[in-house]
Amino acid sequence: MDSDIARLDAIFPALRSALLRSVFQVVRDPAVAEELTQDAYLRARKAMETAAPRHIEAFLWQTARNLALDYMRWRKVRAGNEPLHEATEAGAEIADRQPSAEDYVIQKDNLRVVREALQKLPPRAQRVWVLSRVEGWPYPRIATHLGVSPNTVFNDIKMVMALLHELRRKMDAE
Repeated sequence: MDSDIARLDAIFPALRSALLRSVFQVVRDPAVAEELTQDAYLRARKAMETAAPRHIEAFLWQTARNLALDYMRWRKVRAGNEPLHEATEAGAEIADRQPSAEDYVIQKDNLRVVREALQKLPPRAQRVWVLSRVEGWPYPRIATHLGVSPNTVFNDIKMVMALLHELRRKMDAE
């Protein structure tokens, strides 16, 4: 069982950001998403002490999803029990979370600029970036998948990060 806990401890950091994004898509609150993601890890670790699930990654994903859905159910029940005047007053103090039309256009333009910059990179660097930052894969897994060394993966990520850093600097200067 200690080996299963060690596997979980190795897997979680690599999956953490993807889990966090997934939970955030359900709860739409960064602090709650962070808490639920950490709680998913703690529950998975506790489960490992008694009986290890066959697929640790799948168990971790399912635990995070269930926690997010449970939170939303709890919030819905709580909202139903809240007096109408309190809900109206509280709602008046909260700003609309939707971006303005202007912010939307600016972000869409920024995304276009980043996409164009990333498309100028070598195909392997693009693939490494997607696997690492979008899919949440750890460098050794990417290296094995692409048939390259982990150092190559690191250097590709470093190249993309330098490009994005320079792009951000230019965009901030404008």
